[in-house]
Amino acid sequence: MRSHLLNGLTAEHYRRSVTEGVERVAAKLATTDRPFTGVTVDALTPRIDGIDLDRPLGDTAAVLDELEDVYLRDAVYFHHPRYLAHLNCPVVIPAVLGEAVLSAVNSSLDTWDQSAGGTLIERKLIDWTAARIGLGPAADGVFTSGGTQSNLQALLLAREEAKSDSLARLRIFASEVSHFSVQKSAKLLGLGPDAVVAIPVDHDKRMQTVGLAHELERCVKDGLVPMAVVATAGSTDFGSIDPLPEIAELCARHGVWMHVDAAYGCGLLTSLKYRDRIDGIERADSVTVDYHKSFFQPVSSSAVLVRDAATLRHATYHAEYLNPRRMVQERIPNQVDKSLQTTRRFDALKLWMTLRTMGADGIGQLFDEVCDLARAGWQLLAADPRYDVVVEPSLSTLVFRYIPAAVTDPAETDRANLYARKALFASGDAVVAGTKVAGRQYLKFTLLNPETTTADIAAVLDLIAGHAEQYLGVSLDRAS
Repeated sequence: MRSHLLNGLTAEHYRRSVTEGVERVAAKLATTDRPFTGVTVDALTPRIDGIDLDRPLGDTAAVLDELEDVYLRDAVYFHHPRYLAHLNCPVVIPAVLGEAVLSAVNSSLDTWDQSAGGTLIERKLIDWTAARIGLGPAADGVFTSGGTQSNLQALLLAREEAKSDSLARLRIFASEVSHFSVQKSAKLLGLGPDAVVAIPVDHDKRMQTVGLAHELERCVKDGLVPMAVVATAGSTDFGSIDPLPEIAELCARHGVWMHVDAAYGCGLLTSLKYRDRIDGIERADSVTVDYHKSFFQPVSSSAVLVRDAATLRHATYHAEYLNPRRMVQERIPNQVDKSLQTTRRFDALKLWMTLRTMGADGIGQLFDEVCDLARAGWQLLAADPRYDVVVEPSLSTLVFRYIPAAVTDPAETDRANLYARKALFASGDAVVAGTKVAGRQYLKFTLLNPETTTADIAAVLDLIAGHAEQYLGVSLDRAS
């Protein structure tokens, strides 16, 4: 069994095995003509249930053959230009190379004596990101597993900085279209069930600052403590960006922690054309960024940044076996001092490889392309009488609804849109997402692939309309 351990004696075995795996994936990518096969849960489950994990195949080639049947054949491929659903981006090759390196070396980024240069690379990337945001010389941060963890840590710091003797009195303010992780974080932080105050949004799905001002004033009047305002720079459903400068002014006036959830919109930090859309982000006390959404990085790659490095002390605990206090005086950099995690992958290497190969402008150019594509897609939808489109995109998301000409019942239109999405997914021809707007069913394109074209968008719109019309035809037949 030692022949499977990666070390100097098995380096050639490692090279052959990984090369064979890469060749399989490369062949799959080169020949995949749809984002999905349409396989059902009922069809795929028996294949996996039938595998006896206590009877190993003993050979990586045989395992790869089996993997083709249970995973690679039916995986959802985000690189395909007609994958238009969730916030999943195609990934750049330098980052995938970084993933291969970090997995093999297997550094753990909790302490210096487990990572050495990895620690310094992560810190350099945090400094680079903080500078791009404009947080100032005292800024710091740490890589995380994703936006949910980043938001949780930011709100932990905000809770501690609020210095309230009663968790029940603390309030967090976020728009009604903010990410669900804000509510989840409040619960994990021990706050009350009414802790998160939802602020109404305007026509463009941006937080209404008049509403925020009113709620902040009411909070203080009621003897409660405003703990944090969460501004969203790229909402999941709409890609909307809250008015950051106005929110910053209100936070400053009331002495409230300002957190910006830029998990999606962080791609604008490298944009050559649209950086001004997140002006005001530099005034935040903390910022969430998800490089695995709009920097074209493999999952996971996220970070939480703070204006004042000293606030990270609220996440610091010392263990004699790992990061004893004396190491601080000895100036030994341990990232676990800043992190909610202990053992942690060297995910920063992927972004490092990307920046050293492509540069920030290369990332920004790709993100600008998908923002431009969303604008073109919005124009297509706005001109198409079959569809109602909700808002003009700020980033790369389009939310729309098929509107049948001969149907006046909104519930029937809901069912037609639901059916169209499911039928499209089952066909494997394209993958789109769905959401609700004002209680009605809508569809969603999240455009993160620069290879997607307006022709792809038009073709998928035709497919959606075809499936919806098929459903309505059957439905009308049943009713007659």
